[in-house]
Amino acid sequence: MQTFELIRIAILSSVAFVLAMAFTPLLTHFLYKYKMGKHIRDASADTPIFTGLHKAKEGTPTMGGILIWAVTLLLALSLGFLSAVTDIAWLDKLNFLSRAETWLPLGALFAASLVGLFDDYLNVRKIGPKGGGLSMRIKLLIYTAIALFGAWWFYYKLEWTQLHVPFLGSVEIGWLYIPFFIFVIVATLFSVNEIDGLDGLAGGTVGVALGSYGVIAFVQGKYDLATLCGVLLGTLLAFLWFNINPARFFMGDTGAMGLGITLGIIAMLTNQVLLLPIIGFLFVLESVSVIIQLTSKKLRNGKKVFLSAPIHHHLQAKGWSETKVVMRFWVLSMVFAVIGLLIFFIDSWGL
Repeated sequence: MQTFELIRIAILSSVAFVLAMAFTPLLTHFLYKYKMGKHIRDASADTPIFTGLHKAKEGTPTMGGILIWAVTLLLALSLGFLSAVTDIAWLDKLNFLSRAETWLPLGALFAASLVGLFDDYLNVRKIGPKGGGLSMRIKLLIYTAIALFGAWWFYYKLEWTQLHVPFLGSVEIGWLYIPFFIFVIVATLFSVNEIDGLDGLAGGTVGVALGSYGVIAFVQGKYDLATLCGVLLGTLLAFLWFNINPARFFMGDTGAMGLGITLGIIAMLTNQVLLLPIIGFLFVLESVSVIIQLTSKKLRNGKKVFLSAPIHHHLQAKGWSETKVVMRFWVLSMVFAVIGLLIFFIDSWGL
């Protein structure tokens, strides 16, 4: 059984990679033709260091994240539909669309990605506060609403009220599961959005995190969920082929927000969400650096702790090249992913 599931994951991940590679020329042609270029804030804004580092990227198309979620949804829905309307056995075996494991993460991926797509469009057309798309308050409200639906689904439909604490077992938290779920989802999606600031940075780190949770889901016997992780990883690898420095296009909010919310839901579905701050340590680091910077500026009359935030921009300002920051963050993401997986296996096997 497990051998077949490994083969299924390998096949569908490869198919996702090939499809994403094949669709990329069409997407890039569209983005360049209609001038869907990233808008970099003017140097007169309150981010002069960021602007100086990235002004040369003005006009590079954003919305490249369409490639990730569109191919994933196309593959999932196509296999689900063909499995339902045909009697072809191998199609039924390849289908990974299931109510218990993949409906919610795929639905959240689609919803969050559409909101991100709209935000990206406003950004490239310089619509909204300071020409930067939706305001933070509006985005927070929309994504919290999506997370609230997910919390309702888990609590009332799936009747989840327990959290697994490594080495301690399951802890009953009752109705507190709802606010906890919302916090995890919103924090994860905004953290992934924060790390999406350099060519290849978000794609590589999110790919490592998804791969780690794919392993966890597979060990738990959640094979459809593990397959979804594999498919997302396949599309991410194709995206990275064109996103590494110098990027052909950027991920945009349509990719970062969709991936962030999906990663959070997958972590909840495996009931290993307390490993997320370890496996996704860099996401936590990025968000904490922003919180520290904003708090310092507010409480210390504009004084900053970092030259620029998030921390990857600080390292750039210190003289690190963009590729050095990205490669070292990739290495760190793998190290912390291994630590998280070690905790999972030791806990699971009672060692």
